[in-house]
Amino acid sequence: MCDRDSPEFFDEGTPCGVLTAEPLGRPLDYLAPEGGAWLGAFVEVPLGPRRVTGVVWGAAEGIVSRAKLRSIIRVLDAAPMRTELRDFLTRAAEYTLTPLPAMLRLATRVPDLGQGPALRKLLYLGETLPPRMTEAREKVLAVFAEFGGAGLTPGELAQAAGVSAGVVRGLVQSGALVERQAPRDQPYLRLDPRLAGADLTEDQKRAADALCGGLRAGGYGTTLLRGVTGSGKTEVYLEAVATCLAQGRQALVLLPEIALSSEFLDRVEARFGARPAEWHSGVTLSERRRCWHMLALGEAQLVVGARSALFLPFRDLGLIVVDEEHDSSYKQEEGVLYNARDMAVLRAAMNGCRVVLASATPSLETWANAESGKYTRLDLPARFGMNTLPEMRAIDLRAEEIPSNRWISPSLQSAVTARITAGEQALLFLNRRGYAPLTVCRACGHQIGCDDCDARMVEHRFLKRLVCHQCGASKPMPTKCPSCEAEDRLAPVGPGVERLEEEARALWPDARVAVLSSDLFGTARALKEQIAAIAGGEADIIIGTQIVAKGHNFPDLTLVGVIDADLGLSGSDLRAAERVFQLVRQVSGRAGRAEKPGRALIQTSQPEHPVIRAILSGDEEAFWQSEAAQRQALGMPPYGRLAGIVISAPTLEPVFALGNDLARADQPLRAVGAQVFGPAPAPIARIRGRHRVRLLVKAPKTAPLQAAITAWLRPHKLKRDLRLSVDIDPQSFF
Repeated sequence: MCDRDSPEFFDEGTPCGVLTAEPLGRPLDYLAPEGGAWLGAFVEVPLGPRRVTGVVWGAAEGIVSRAKLRSIIRVLDAAPMRTELRDFLTRAAEYTLTPLPAMLRLATRVPDLGQGPALRKLLYLGETLPPRMTEAREKVLAVFAEFGGAGLTPGELAQAAGVSAGVVRGLVQSGALVERQAPRDQPYLRLDPRLAGADLTEDQKRAADALCGGLRAGGYGTTLLRGVTGSGKTEVYLEAVATCLAQGRQALVLLPEIALSSEFLDRVEARFGARPAEWHSGVTLSERRRCWHMLALGEAQLVVGARSALFLPFRDLGLIVVDEEHDSSYKQEEGVLYNARDMAVLRAAMNGCRVVLASATPSLETWANAESGKYTRLDLPARFGMNTLPEMRAIDLRAEEIPSNRWISPSLQSAVTARITAGEQALLFLNRRGYAPLTVCRACGHQIGCDDCDARMVEHRFLKRLVCHQCGASKPMPTKCPSCEAEDRLAPVGPGVERLEEEARALWPDARVAVLSSDLFGTARALKEQIAAIAGGEADIIIGTQIVAKGHNFPDLTLVGVIDADLGLSGSDLRAAERVFQLVRQVSGRAGRAEKPGRALIQTSQPEHPVIRAILSGDEEAFWQSEAAQRQALGMPPYGRLAGIVISAPTLEPVFALGNDLARADQPLRAVGAQVFGPAPAPIARIRGRHRVRLLVKAPKTAPLQAAITAWLRPHKLKRDLRLSVDIDPQSFF
């Protein structure tokens, strides 16, 4: 903490600037409270009739006279926000063109911020079992097993187990649970980097030595760790984590999918002797609070988390690992629009730490940065141990005789049957949730759409409802057409994973079929249990969406069948080819991860398509070089820059009026060599009742795009009900 004579300390009554998460755009001036306040201190301030939390951000602007300034109410009991994090939030706000208060909100999403180290009541497992075991009580005990015996509050326990408070009280009264008083936040058990890691291959050892050498050298650096599926990338970067911890610094590992965390946490515990801190939507509020405060105090060494963990208050961050760095879930598409991969590199550069971007199929942006020498590149070209890469073959759907309303070809059916007979598992992959993507009336042709969006509703037969995948609205499956009111004429069109399951059960009536789709599980725990059951051999056929492509290890899985490899290749999406290539290569890599050889069969009507040929050949470098050449010729990312502008309002006229005004007043953009395309209706022109119009800004790679966009938008004031969002480096264009 700073000395009271330091310029970073504001004496009592001294004006200072306080930034809050309220949408005010800038810090407001307040007087320092009794006892003064440090720069970065978390404080409570009056704002109108309310009290809000803020951070002492710097000197007062002096816009308001001192006599009119109100005083900070109190300094909160939390470690001050470090200069490094304040600077990172400022730079991230400038890069993404996000108001600074919104960026601060990302860094302060912690419950009970500033409450002191008071005691609270926690529940722990007792030494006796309840006299009568019920299904609800079994759920409670299972939650304790999931959280490793950690103490939970009664409310957290009931919520996590999905039971009533009475069930928890009954377990306490029976002695199966014990109440204890404990400090609000406790330090995490120390991780021991000296424990022996896994035996590494020569390729793994070479890569680990390079990563650890970079950490010992100090300073910023980013490395692409590219390894084929099953090559042991995790073991390599855990060695880098060990080196970071041995230096007394903190590490962050970002994962793209919460369902991956359980297996990964087990591996971390096996490597370092204790579990790390977690930060994602699946952890309890008290654990989020504990993680946030212990990081700021240096009492947490390693965090495993989702993209928002990048904004945590690390005391001494030395290493950031972005696992599956190509994954689209690292891009935040609502609220603050940012890419966690890019922000990880920015924070590391500002903090003088190292970044590892790990992937079997890296994003073109990362590949290009490695090609240019901006990033270091390390390759793991072979699978670990006796594992070999799966054989890959296309099934030409034009040559297959498939009955109508069927999607599993005879060739794929025969291959699945052979695997089941051998006691092995088969995976059928289709990247479509629900039962059918479209419901059509055969009497009048009406397609059932969402009432609030220009999107068709997806039938979810398990839920017996139609669901909009844009806004989340749902309604019961109708028995008659909403347009012509014809009875029993509604028909599903196209397959989703639920419909594929129906077909699989008909083809293999004696097989055990499991479906992996994120919308079928109410909790992360239920999803983890299903994954563990499949890994334990409790399914013969797995049917899944893209969630199955994300790092799961199913030892008995020897066949992957891609139902519709062409899905996603059509349309004008800039990254369509890249995404299909990544997804199909990743999911195919699930096959044959033990001693049993694997096989991947890819159903396609376009076996001659360049992307399908690249997937089958396995020549990934040729694919990236071809894709890079096309992007470079067009001046598209990563060889040019894009920004997406979306304007929305309840009515269409003012949206297009503002869009046309912006298109005509594009001089600030043309001054830096940028072009404006649009306005045009967004591909999904209405979401949640708001009409949407897009403009696209294309600029040279070196253009000062953010400054030009700021100057371009500044004269245009938004009228009531109009909203405008800017997406720098957009990943999708819906």
